[in-house]
Amino acid sequence: MRYGDTVAVDGLSLTVERGTITAVLGPNGAGKTTTLETCEGYRRAQGGTVRVLGLDPVRQRGELLPRIGVMLQSGGAWSGARADEMLRHFARLHARPQDVGLLMERLALHECGRTPYRRLSGGQQQRLGLALALVGRPELVFVDEPTAGMDPQIRRAVWELLEELRADGVTVVLTTHYLEEAERLADRVHILDRGRLVASGTPLELTRGGTVATIRIVVTQPFPAGAPEELVRALGDGTELTVLDPLSLQLSGPADSTTLATVAAWCASHDVLPESLSLGQRNLEDVFLELTGRESL
Repeated sequence: MRYGDTVAVDGLSLTVERGTITAVLGPNGAGKTTTLETCEGYRRAQGGTVRVLGLDPVRQRGELLPRIGVMLQSGGAWSGARADEMLRHFARLHARPQDVGLLMERLALHECGRTPYRRLSGGQQQRLGLALALVGRPELVFVDEPTAGMDPQIRRAVWELLEELRADGVTVVLTTHYLEEAERLADRVHILDRGRLVASGTPLELTRGGTVATIRIVVTQPFPAGAPEELVRALGDGTELTVLDPLSLQLSGPADSTTLATVAAWCASHDVLPESLSLGQRNLEDVFLELTGRESL
């Protein structure tokens, strides 16, 4: 897919398995939105083949639409319509809609059901958008930033709902700015950059990374001169040191069962009393930054 001289999607090839939650991640301009809009039938691919539930999303759009749900990041709603009116209208367009009252209760929309769309908060608009995508009992649902603007309690309720959909055999394709959300929910993650697929796998496969770990140490008094550098040497080749401030440092590199013992011996030999010490494997955000070199999603 091109926009003038800009290649938005460049030879992309990926598959989403039925009954899974699949996260499509990437920096701004990576091609996520174009890819999903092509799968949803809003855009026609300029090359290659797209099949959704075995159907061409443009030529067979009439067959596909009753089987999918689409949650847009913004738009798709009438500004003057009340939330419950809109949801009940959408329900009447489907053969076997979900119970509107129960869906509104589940997504905490019952308190704003009589409020016009334009007066809903950003989080309420997101929840209504998700309800509109789910009310028709789709086999496949595309959700774009489903928890943007939501408080932590509602975010967790949405996570539980998406997990229940998966358990019921519904396929979920997710884009999100919250990488911890993708790590928590997704069975498989596809990371795009500059229109291409740069990594694909389960969150565990992507974060395992050959036992790379991050160690953070906070102490009660400044480190002795040369002590941090000595710790780097003790931990071995491939360890990188970042002194965050006079009382804290961070190291990243290979880790095994002896790592904590090495750190403890270093603390004892230099009379260092840690106020806190943490050892953790890299997360999906670390992988994302390594692959794309960009923080913005």
